[in-house]
Parts: sequence; structure tokens; C-alpha cells
Amino acid sequence: MYVCICQEVTDRQIRQAVEEGASTMRHLRKDLGVAACCGRCAPHAKALLDEVRQENRAACMSAACA
Repeated sequence: MYVCICQEVTDRQIRQAVEEGASTMRHLRKDLGVAACCGRCAPHAKALLDEVRQENRAACMSAACA
């Protein structure tokens, strides 16, 4: 699903960016251009960023990451 229409960024691209180390909206803006134009995507992109980070933390906790 497209999250940022202006830059043609999908939820999969955002998920991948977070998996590769993006941890803030600033990173997403720099790497993908998210919220760099009209900004309407910012709330959804931020929610997705937080969701993926939460999933990663939960996975790490259950896998007993060091």
C-alpha cells in the first residue's frame, strides 16, 4: 500500500528501511523522501515506523537478543 503518494513510497519500503536501521522520521525522510513534500503521509509513516520498531523489540525479547 502506498503511504507517501508524492514520493511513491510503500509500506513495504518503510518496513525494509526500518529493518535496515532507520529509526526516526528524519531517517525515513532522508532515505525515502517520506513527508518531504505535502506531509500528509507523516502520521501514517510514523505509526508504521513505531509498529515495526515495536515488532522488532518483541522479536528480540522472545529470541533473547544480547
